[in-house]
Amino acid sequence: MSPFSAVINPLVAEVGSPPIPEARGWAQRYGGAFGPLIDLSQAVPGHPPHPDLLRRMAEVAGAPEGSRYGPIRGDDILRRAYAAEVARLYGAQISPDDVAITAGCNLAFVVTMMLAARAGDTVLLPTPWYFNHQMTLDMLGVVPKPLPCRASNGFVPDPEDAEALIDSSVRAIVLVTPNNPTGAIYPPETIAAFANLCRRKRILLVLDETYRDFLDAASDRPHDMLATEDWRDTIVQLYSFSKAYAVPGQRCGAIVAGSSLNRQVEKILDCLQICPPRTVQPALAEGIVSLRGWREENRAEIVRRADAFRLLFRDLPGWRIDSIGAYFCYLQHPFRGSTANAVAEQLASERGVLCLPGSFFGPGQDDYLRVAFANVGTEVIDQLRDRLRGFGPSAP
Repeated sequence: MSPFSAVINPLVAEVGSPPIPEARGWAQRYGGAFGPLIDLSQAVPGHPPHPDLLRRMAEVAGAPEGSRYGPIRGDDILRRAYAAEVARLYGAQISPDDVAITAGCNLAFVVTMMLAARAGDTVLLPTPWYFNHQMTLDMLGVVPKPLPCRASNGFVPDPEDAEALIDSSVRAIVLVTPNNPTGAIYPPETIAAFANLCRRKRILLVLDETYRDFLDAASDRPHDMLATEDWRDTIVQLYSFSKAYAVPGQRCGAIVAGSSLNRQVEKILDCLQICPPRTVQPALAEGIVSLRGWREENRAEIVRRADAFRLLFRDLPGWRIDSIGAYFCYLQHPFRGSTANAVAEQLASERGVLCLPGSFFGPGQDDYLRVAFANVGTEVIDQLRDRLRGFGPSAP
């Protein structure tokens, strides 16, 4: 019997609860024996926004204009600034008409999936996948078809594997690079091969590049696809301002797509957001240029934290990093026969180390834990050595 007094959409009722609150429930049982909780569960910036960004947001929030409706696809000032930044990063010709600002990147994904597919259609998601992507598709009645990625290939998806999975129901392929949960960074030639595949099959390639600001070599172009002549027919790029500008609570993301696609996006946004949050947009528009040096310092710090994490696991027998990059490490635990859920739960409740089990990210991931290392300093990372030594989960 349904637990609800009224009949609700089963596509929503049958989707599992958000996993991060579930994991945080484990940490509530931690008694503090090893020191303060080390929270490696969620990708949150480990530093506050720049003071100039905070000051500008306060100015906008205190002015009447900041509380009025704005354009559906975002304020012109931010769309222009972001179009110029994307053009600079990718060596491309990007117009403000190619940009839509959204209330966070998760909303950008929802909008793009509504644009690409209807109930009963299929979208390819590389596994392990970002759980909110899978949850969104399930609630829309769109089938998330796994595109398995292998540790032996650094968790980079294979275009030939994808082509073998494409049938008449497939409407899009989603790539997340740098990846959540694995941290894998997809080579430009891999992205190009997927773009060519999608162009041949007349389906969308959705590139979620939320973590691109934290690539090891920030000066290198992530790929050349936005510089091609016909990208607007095939590619939709998603982005989040949350991480690089340390403003996750302000909910600001972006869609870059051809202007004809964005006219369709506007219809969906008018029903979901009316307009994106106003307070943060002028501050981001100015910060894209003025805070470039600050963002580079933060990127370099994240790279140092990744290096510290690699060094940590060199002398922890049995634990193995199978992929690491940007914000995330995909860590193989040594406890064969124990579920990832059991390992993660006991790490949180007994050792005060909160990370997420691989099983949260799709089928076949019980050997893994996802660690979001970017929100803790190197001194905290060093503390993990003593917490992991001697740890062993009880029998499942």
